[in-house]
Amino acid sequence: MDGPDHAKRARWAVFLGAKPEELVPLAWAFVYFFCLLCGYSILRPVRDEMAIEGGLKHLPWMMTATFLTMLAATPLFGWLSARCSRYRLLLTVYAFFIVNLLGFYALMTSHLHQEWVARGFFVWLSVFNLFIVSVFWSFMADLFTPEQGARLFGVIAAGGSSGALLGPLFTTGLTFIFPIPVLMVASSLFLGACIGCVYRLEQWGRTQTIHHRPEQGEPLRGSFLAGVRLTFSSPYLLGICGYLAMLTMTATVLYLEQTRLVSEYLDQPEARTRLFSTLDFTTSLLTWLTQVFMTRRLIGRFGLVAALLFLPTISLVGFLGIALWPSLAVYVVFSVLRRVGEYALSKPAREVLFTVVSREEKYKAKNFIDTAISRGGDASTAWLVTAMKSFGVTATHIAWALVPLMGIWAWLATVLAQQEKRRAAPVLSSATSATESTRSTA
Repeated sequence: MDGPDHAKRARWAVFLGAKPEELVPLAWAFVYFFCLLCGYSILRPVRDEMAIEGGLKHLPWMMTATFLTMLAATPLFGWLSARCSRYRLLLTVYAFFIVNLLGFYALMTSHLHQEWVARGFFVWLSVFNLFIVSVFWSFMADLFTPEQGARLFGVIAAGGSSGALLGPLFTTGLTFIFPIPVLMVASSLFLGACIGCVYRLEQWGRTQTIHHRPEQGEPLRGSFLAGVRLTFSSPYLLGICGYLAMLTMTATVLYLEQTRLVSEYLDQPEARTRLFSTLDFTTSLLTWLTQVFMTRRLIGRFGLVAALLFLPTISLVGFLGIALWPSLAVYVVFSVLRRVGEYALSKPAREVLFTVVSREEKYKAKNFIDTAISRGGDASTAWLVTAMKSFGVTATHIAWALVPLMGIWAWLATVLAQQEKRRAAPVLSSATSATESTRSTA
């Protein structure tokens, strides 16, 4: 009876680049990220429409409010992580956001001050997106070793892309039957499913004898501002900040210009929402295909540097395209390709970078980098672009100015890949020694 099942598991393991004993946690991590990004993707097209309804001239203010919210949330998260076990921390985060979603459902159905509700929802979802994804990958970096991360994170990321693929379809289908506020309830149900996945992964993590340490899953202790201190005292983490700053700056420039062009070309909210939903679906489909068939093989053959270099390279080509042909079509194609590269290649590779740092850095410093640094880049770039345009600078001029910066971004990618390889060497040798010791004991 076990023969066919064992053979089937072995075939799946070979296809996914996993070991047979890793298939169960890999499946739970896949489902976890699927539910997480499906819940978010249901709401993403609504946020993009809210950005237009809230007024494009207010976008820099909304991005600044997002950044300030991140600054307030980061020490609170640090305080929680210092006092709560890993499971209780994750449970608290998801329960908090579920309550928020139900609150937005009540606000939207009340039809009071809708323009302020739209702006508030834009800010909240911008915080929600980064926070839940950052916490997810902190958990993954804590559960899996650097060697496992290089093999498995691409497959896990495909779970998120599968959810992101289905989310826009839910949005399109549900809005034909129910009003927009019902999307808040649908999203909260997916977040509730994430809690069950966290429980199963936590149970698996505590059964590991080779990689598990007694303190894993326990409160991190330390100062609530430790994330800030750890980030600015580590050249390695500062390098990650620089890479993320380049990503955020270029993404914000693209988002502002694309949103402006969409608002000029389409004057109906429904048409704009469907366009945003179509772009999300296309991005998610291409991302899923890339993650399933390319990410693991690319990283396995060429290392992290290839995945980290993709975004600087495609951005160099994209901004040259905008400088020469500044049309909506070029912005849309460039935006889709960039997002595919971000979700399918750059994001899994960046998460592997965190598998070689301490537990406190994985949660506190990583959360600060993924949230405050990222949204700080959004806000500062939005104001910089607004100021430049007030002096007559055009999108074409900005694109030309960004072209040489892509070389610096590529250099950072190369340095980070080299640093991760050096840091991973002692971790891998320690795991190998532990495995050999366990075998000899057995």
